[in-house]
Amino acid sequence: MSLRLLPRTAAISLRRCPRIFQSPWSTTVAHAYCRPISQQSSGTGQPLAATKLRPLDGITVVSLEHAVAAPFCTRQLADLGARVIKVERPGVGDFARAYDSRVNGLASHFVWLNRSKESLALDLKNAEHMKVLMALLDKADVLVQNLAPGASARLGLSYEALKVKNPGLVVCDISGFGDSGPYRDKKSYDLLVQSEAGLLSVTGSENEVAKVGISIADISAGMYAYTNILAALMQRQKTGSGCRLDISMLESMMEWMSFPLYYSYEGAPPPQRAGASHATIYPYGPFPTGGGEAVTLGVQNEREWHNFCESVLEKPDLSKDARFASNSLRVQNREELKQIIDDTFQPFSAAEVRAKLDKASIANATVNTMRDVWNHPQLRARGRWAQVDTPKGRIPALTPPGVATVAQARMDAVPALGEHTASILEELGFNTGTV
Repeated sequence: MSLRLLPRTAAISLRRCPRIFQSPWSTTVAHAYCRPISQQSSGTGQPLAATKLRPLDGITVVSLEHAVAAPFCTRQLADLGARVIKVERPGVGDFARAYDSRVNGLASHFVWLNRSKESLALDLKNAEHMKVLMALLDKADVLVQNLAPGASARLGLSYEALKVKNPGLVVCDISGFGDSGPYRDKKSYDLLVQSEAGLLSVTGSENEVAKVGISIADISAGMYAYTNILAALMQRQKTGSGCRLDISMLESMMEWMSFPLYYSYEGAPPPQRAGASHATIYPYGPFPTGGGEAVTLGVQNEREWHNFCESVLEKPDLSKDARFASNSLRVQNREELKQIIDDTFQPFSAAEVRAKLDKASIANATVNTMRDVWNHPQLRARGRWAQVDTPKGRIPALTPPGVATVAQARMDAVPALGEHTASILEELGFNTGTV
């Protein structure tokens, strides 16, 4: 019984998008934004080569995963060429499959996080199914899991147990709070970690806290799991040995919370919640215009402040106003300054304000909706839309961030539940009729 680790070096063809979209902006994406690999830019003006070896070709990752943190990590590994075998509960699967049905009947989280993976349906309470999993792990390079606290150890899947047969295995355990300390066994979800990390306390309006609009604690843990796994694989090349990685959502989030933490050093007041504006830099945030749209702008230093007053507001004396003589004073007197900016922008449309800001070299942005982002001209110009297959047809997908000239990211299908079970059992030498 052996697991064949077959490098996936075949070229992936990202074909021109068919007309599968129901909304007018998605149709534009389908017809204009999705381009074949040969036409996608490398960032240097040259097309990407679709046949180059990917960095993680030949690496096999087994993942006992659900929701966001672990799937985010393993999808990044799959993008780089790793073979990712996603172990799911028979009949149910990753519970993120049922979060919603917004993408042709599929869940938005699931299609985002699970392309290029193989789905293996196993009941981990079934002894025969556990034999399949252990056979996989005997030959795998990486195990990732974000099961409930203590679950993997109870299943005999600790690093100490697994390294006996596979000393090169990298085991990455993702949990809310890590495997020690008083919160070790505490159940956690993204919003709970946002709360524990203090993120809610610095996010929102003056009168009400707010959660971040994405699963930021899950994503941070997934990102640190991903980078730690890459480092562990590099270390294994030097030592021949695997290792155990203990990734905590709280600790991952705290790294990203270091600015407000240090801002509050030795009991100093924390950054004040300021809605969509920056708490400690001003003006830096959205401002309404006469057309009903808002424009986001950022003034980061005194040179920009003088330029903003003179060339955009056309109030050169404002730069000498004692109330606004430094960033700290502008933050302190933000309401007065906001009123001046709002009044000045009122006669102009958002496009006119952005033109003024661009001419003055003041950084600015459009306050886009999701509908706007589907048609974003920068994503279109850089060829960042491709397509992936799903059980419900092909859908648009953003190519991974970072354009490399050495390899093309893999963008294979989003799997159906248990889609690869039979082929993996056959590969391992198991009889599909008896397992």
